[in-house]
Amino acid sequence: MKNTTPKSATTENKFITGSQRTYNEIVELFDSLWTTNLNDSTLSTMKKLDKAFGNVSQQVSTVLIAGSNGKSLTTHFAKRLLHEEGLIVGSFFSPHILTYNERFTLNNDIISNKVFTELANDVINTAESLAIPANTFELLTMMALLYFKNNNVDVALMEVGKNGPTDATTICSPKIAAITRITEATETEQATYALIKEALSIVKPGTHVVSADQSKLNLQAMQTMAEEMGGIWSMPIRKLAPLQYPFEQLHGRCAALAERIAYLFINSLDTLNEQALSKSLLAKQKGQRGRPTLEAKRESENNPKKTIEQFWKETLATMPGHFQLLDKEKPSILLDNASNIDALSNLLLGIRLLHYQRPLKGLTLILGRDNKDLDLPELLKLLRYFFKKTSGQVIVYPVTSDTQSTTASSADIEKITNAIKTMKIKTKSAKTFGEAFEAAQKTVDERHGLVVITGSSDAISEYWKHKGIKKF
Repeated sequence: MKNTTPKSATTENKFITGSQRTYNEIVELFDSLWTTNLNDSTLSTMKKLDKAFGNVSQQVSTVLIAGSNGKSLTTHFAKRLLHEEGLIVGSFFSPHILTYNERFTLNNDIISNKVFTELANDVINTAESLAIPANTFELLTMMALLYFKNNNVDVALMEVGKNGPTDATTICSPKIAAITRITEATETEQATYALIKEALSIVKPGTHVVSADQSKLNLQAMQTMAEEMGGIWSMPIRKLAPLQYPFEQLHGRCAALAERIAYLFINSLDTLNEQALSKSLLAKQKGQRGRPTLEAKRESENNPKKTIEQFWKETLATMPGHFQLLDKEKPSILLDNASNIDALSNLLLGIRLLHYQRPLKGLTLILGRDNKDLDLPELLKLLRYFFKKTSGQVIVYPVTSDTQSTTASSADIEKITNAIKTMKIKTKSAKTFGEAFEAAQKTVDERHGLVVITGSSDAISEYWKHKGIKKF
């Protein structure tokens, strides 16, 4: 286990020399390549790119995190915990909110523009020179792997951008595959089975597999598939990590999954020295059986070490910029990029818990929608049940900032708005986020009201842009 400061981030082994784009030119190029080569079921593009850089995917110790919801939070919590253990930790997040840089972190630091630009030029020029038609996510994934290799990370946490064998991250051979949960908003068992199969496509022989899903049927299917693929099934997550209220109920399962990831990884290391063992929150003391000796007990009393419970109580229970309660704002703002029924259900639970803790004087839900698939009947049932017990209103608007999907039409927004109104819920539509936010602020108490911004990561992005914040 290392407990050193990582060397300054640099790029090494520049394979191809070509045109050197500026940071802004790279961003423009990435924005234009999201829909390129999306159906490469054999990963041939990613394999060619990986080979061009010396098969870097096999030179980095990786953990892949997949599932329907909670991937970013699980990655964030696992990063914090593994860094607390003294490791150098790289993290690759998906999606970003404001800048592509947010996808790459080394310990708790986001990659600089300079290093991002150097890495991007290396990867883009190599792809172009070899006529490899890589899309944006493939280029970003290769950049992440190079960034982590160049900085000698102990472990790289890779959030799977989309479940399925075509995802660029499946080029890796992960030590651990973590499945957060599989959304329950599926019409048939076959559909759920297909989602599970996609999520487990990241498993390779020898990969430890763990999940925080709560369905016994889902877990049984996962175990069977994992073992058929040569994976090592681990006991699924049962308890919540003890986060601060109300985040234990909201994010405790993600934190518990992160703890299991860290536990599995730490105890797979065979380089732990006595000093590292004594400070570790998770490492098992090898060879220790029965009760501790009097000397060991006295040492523990005189020099109590931090416990995992203390770590969770001290850990920020949200992901700044992405999932966050801004209670210093007037009115308070709750950000959550929930984009499917399962995630929205969890968010509405959180709102009720906040209301129990501190009665709200006014609640407005700003729902930013694009034209991705939305299970409208399930959304209506969810909102009807919620607003039976909690007073408030909904404002629906079309998101406009996403480079990875197209924008919802006015007809789509009016359809959703009218459908919600049929549930006798106070609802209106807005043309832009600014219009929706201005209207929401007028409907709630400045000191004790709550405005919730959700529906997609783009809604969160538009909030920060509205605030005039360019990057985190």
